[in-house]
Amino acid sequence: MEDSTYTLEFEKPLRELEKQLITLQKVSEDSNVDVSKEIKAIESKLEQLKSNVYSDLSPWQRVQLCRHPKRPYALDYIERIVSDFEELHGDRRFKDDLAIVGGTAIFEGQPVMILGQQKGRNTKENLKRNFGCPNPEGYRKALRLMQMAEKFNLPIITLVDTPGAYPGIGAEERHVAEAIAVNIRDMSALSVPIISIVIGEGGSGGALGIAVADTVMILENSYYSVISPEGCAAILWKDRAAAPKAAEALKFSPENLKELGVVDTIISEPAGGAHRDYDLAAKSLKKEIKSALNKLLKLDTGALLEQRYSKFRNMGVFEEQSVTD
Repeated sequence: MEDSTYTLEFEKPLRELEKQLITLQKVSEDSNVDVSKEIKAIESKLEQLKSNVYSDLSPWQRVQLCRHPKRPYALDYIERIVSDFEELHGDRRFKDDLAIVGGTAIFEGQPVMILGQQKGRNTKENLKRNFGCPNPEGYRKALRLMQMAEKFNLPIITLVDTPGAYPGIGAEERHVAEAIAVNIRDMSALSVPIISIVIGEGGSGGALGIAVADTVMILENSYYSVISPEGCAAILWKDRAAAPKAAEALKFSPENLKELGVVDTIISEPAGGAHRDYDLAAKSLKKEIKSALNKLLKLDTGALLEQRYSKFRNMGVFEEQSVTD
């Protein structure tokens, strides 16, 4: 699943070594010359360099990785972590928003409702999926499916991957802010377990509209933020080129998010990012979902709702001060 034609700036030294390795392997095959020592030396150097590069990524570098054009999207994970997926369509009010996909499935023998934000791989697909930016009808579809899940007592799994809800005139006319607000309100009261995983971009209310959950996870090369780095840079520095500086200031790396209580679990990815090995990335995701779901299914409805309420009430830092005349 790796895209050898797309290389990030900080990955260029790795690509050079990989090219050398491929060349040596081809020489060995074509000329039958023993270059095993040279191959092992490069492989060793490559592994060491990978470790050095990917173990110390800046927030901006992680943003770049989570936007990699070959990164697995919601449907790639759905294909690998559940079976018998039956996609359901439409919000029953306006139309079907293909930026959000969802339906019933079987996860490790357990019927579930799974949904996620879906991007496209090329221009045609991105136009179809609206670049992973849902319209109001997308959030209303998501809520319809989650309410259906509650009716049939199905746990809910959501996969978050959007730069934000669509900000167009049509979305505003159809009340996108209200749709997201209703989702946030109603998800907080759903009587079934909810697990949400940020698999790429987790941008603003567009992400939160399907992420009010009992357990919130994030893949290690993802971000979850009130605003995109470019949007923040445009506001604070009046220059989108300051996005790397904004990424540092926003404190949205998985480690920061876990420390602040915004996410509960950081899911490891294959070295170099999830796009390097879809199956291994999905395996890690599935393992963490299984662990979380087993714990949540043991809770009765009252305990589940109280835990969810406390989780979100305890986020943030504030001070109370009495005012005297």
